[in-house]
Amino acid sequence: MATHDDFLKLDIRVGRIIEAEDFPEARKPSYKLKIDLGKEIGARKSCAQLTANYSISELVGKQVLCVVNFPPRQIGPAVSEVLVLGVPDDKGDCVLVVPGRDVPVGGRLW
Repeated sequence: MATHDDFLKLDIRVGRIIEAEDFPEARKPSYKLKIDLGKEIGARKSCAQLTANYSISELVGKQVLCVVNFPPRQIGPAVSEVLVLGVPDDKGDCVLVVPGRDVPVGGRLW
């Protein structure tokens, strides 16, 4: 069973997607994202399988929650620096976890 201390090891922050583009080299349909995570962290890259539920135009400007303290992960020719959080819909496709209203980027989940 995970403990409260285990949860505190995760650094989950609010970010805003500032760029999104197709990622045709990925094995599964995906986008490459650039996410602003505020002054402390800056902009980071991520790769996410969001094509079933989101268009590029819907993603740019959207706030998301990201794990920022995982090591970078190679995804084909791209490097994903943060993990964008989502949950599966009824078809198993990703639906983003987003704040209920616009909040300052860089804020930490607690």
